[in-house]
Amino acid sequence: MLIAGQTDMQRMDRYTMEQLGLPGVVLMENAGAKVVEELLAASASKQPKVIVLAGGGNNGGDGFVIARRLCDLGVKTLLCLLVAPERISGDAKVHLDVYIKRELPIFYFCEQKREELYNYLERADIIVDALLGTGINGPVREPFRQVISMVNEQADKKLILSVDIPSGLNSDSGKAEGIAVQASETVSFVFPKRGFFLQDGPSYIGEWKAVDISVPPSAAAALGLSLPQLITEQLAKEAVPARPPHGHKGTFGHVLVAGGSRQYVGAPIFSAKSALHSGAGLVTMAVPESIYPLITAQHPEVLFLPLTEKEGRFSEQAVSELAPSLHKFDSVAVGPGMSRFAGGDKWMKGLLDSLHGQPVVIDADALYLIKDELEMLHQYEGEVILTPHPGEMAALLKKTVQEVEEDRLTISRDFAKEHQIYVLLKGHRSVMATPSGEVYVNPHGNSSLGKGGSGDVLTGMIASFLAQGAQPVAALIAASYLHARAGEERAAFLSHYGVMPFDIIEGVCHLLQEMEK
Repeated sequence: MLIAGQTDMQRMDRYTMEQLGLPGVVLMENAGAKVVEELLAASASKQPKVIVLAGGGNNGGDGFVIARRLCDLGVKTLLCLLVAPERISGDAKVHLDVYIKRELPIFYFCEQKREELYNYLERADIIVDALLGTGINGPVREPFRQVISMVNEQADKKLILSVDIPSGLNSDSGKAEGIAVQASETVSFVFPKRGFFLQDGPSYIGEWKAVDISVPPSAAAALGLSLPQLITEQLAKEAVPARPPHGHKGTFGHVLVAGGSRQYVGAPIFSAKSALHSGAGLVTMAVPESIYPLITAQHPEVLFLPLTEKEGRFSEQAVSELAPSLHKFDSVAVGPGMSRFAGGDKWMKGLLDSLHGQPVVIDADALYLIKDELEMLHQYEGEVILTPHPGEMAALLKKTVQEVEEDRLTISRDFAKEHQIYVLLKGHRSVMATPSGEVYVNPHGNSSLGKGGSGDVLTGMIASFLAQGAQPVAALIAASYLHARAGEERAAFLSHYGVMPFDIIEGVCHLLQEMEK
């Protein structure tokens, strides 16, 4: 499934109307019909009382259709219009005129009727938000601001269904423009919108569904649009590397995890364990020699390469000690728990120069160590995957975290293209970008993953799928999806507070078991 911005959808709508010949008034009718279908399916009552809040644009036009169709089905419905009828034009005017000519229930809002509207909202079982739609650009103005505020007072009491996007939410940036409708559900047309997955978006859209209104998804390709792709369960299943029934440990690859320090002993363990539990045949941990005795007896399933150290971190000569063994590995994960140290950039360059073109995952402190020497990525012969969180991405780009978060999709894409690498920008909705400019968005994950060690688990999974033969984009899709879904699943049993890294690994095992079935 693709993800669209405001301009993308406008172009697709025009293509459908002008090139395919399907009038806008018909698309609006289809949109309203689909929302009614979803509304009735979501309703807890067989005879709900519905209020439809409509503005003056096309989103309001959808609302006129919704209110009319609900009335025709015998649902007690009131249309509340927030603008003067004479200000409405185009396709929306056609549907409003039909509604008025049929003398269906309508309430014309003005400031003097604020209390009356509040009472209607209180008595309704379902509130339909068809106020502003995708066209908003800038802060929400009156009277919409006060009406949205009244709607949000009902957020925990009843179903609030937004049409296409919650009013007040920017469909491109995901920023709440001062105030936005706190939707229980959002019914989006054709594709989900970019803003669903950026900044404030995930906190406002509730459950969402994209529905067909006769704008063909193929219009995106016909117009040459390069749209981000949503990671679905089916896409993730296809990305998980196949497991031959007669395979052996050599079949499923050998992962090297290079990391750890006196201060951060656990991080490389999480990566190594997750690599094994997601299918790698062998995993070796290269760690500073002082922490080797602390972990070897507790993790006999892992192989070890203790390396010389300085002040609890890898020494300069540790790379040369590691170099003779590097040909044995099918993928490399470097960074978990490694710490930051003087000369770390030279250490990283030495590692990349000593590798044999294997795919390498660079995470955590290794990202900090390369931030001023990114040209080393261009010189590496193999495929490079970076997995920064927003703070690490900001350091790589020499920007602020706020600048990164404001445009995660574009920043990830541009950085991946510039350096010809793969990027997984972590966060509440992770973004993946490829050297060719493809972008993928993971719609899953929750606060249970916001804990130290969670990212190390993800790093190990990516390296594991790479070692098993997956292409980088497939490894990122599969690992990101399984990691996020495992967090959701474990949180359902343990609470969002109590999920630990090993719980995520257990959840991944369960999900892989379900996929095998």
